[in-house]
Amino acid sequence: MLVAEDLVKSFGVTRALDGASLRVFPGEVLALTGPSGSGKSTLLHCLSGVIAPDSGRVGYAGHDVAAMSDRQRSALRRSAFGFVFQFGQLVPELTCLENVALPLRLAGARRATASARAAELLDRLEVADVADKRPGQASGGQGQRVAVARALITEPRVIFADEPTGALDSRNGERVMRLLIAAAKERGAAVVLVTHEAQIASFADREAVFRDGKVAGSAMAR
Repeated sequence: MLVAEDLVKSFGVTRALDGASLRVFPGEVLALTGPSGSGKSTLLHCLSGVIAPDSGRVGYAGHDVAAMSDRQRSALRRSAFGFVFQFGQLVPELTCLENVALPLRLAGARRATASARAAELLDRLEVADVADKRPGQASGGQGQRVAVARALITEPRVIFADEPTGALDSRNGERVMRLLIAAAKERGAAVVLVTHEAQIASFADREAVFRDGKVAGSAMAR
């Protein structure tokens, strides 16, 4: 479903990706692991169209993501991809319900429709009790589950999770992962997970280990 072939990406004199190749299959949970600075977050950003590689190809549904315009990549991120970041990145002025509904509202959905869908997801992720609170009034674990709900609301085909439990204790981190993966699998979405924690990587169906901008071993085969 999603393929990276020979990706190269440099930031100044630093080469973050040096011929990285990877394949993501429909519905799987893939963990990208490796030491800090190995290139795993840069690969995730190239796969998701947040940044373009200097060379190489990112294929999704028959299209080369790397060759798309900024506008086309933005549209892809709004419709086919969902994102969960380490610190949630929720809008502090909005309630948790409004944060979850926001992607649908931006896509043109009516307020009532978006709010009803957001409420369903908050309930599914066991945080319905914070729907009317602002993110600053929720705990870290609750806020991250709200961020997962926001990532799921557009029914994405791929969810990109960059250190989604890095700011949480182990108990809350594992709870977030269980709920994220269960909700993604219910919807047939793949999850691409960047983590440096072995316990979090153990939730994945498959692991790709990064070293010096490349995948160690074969990450092209399932």
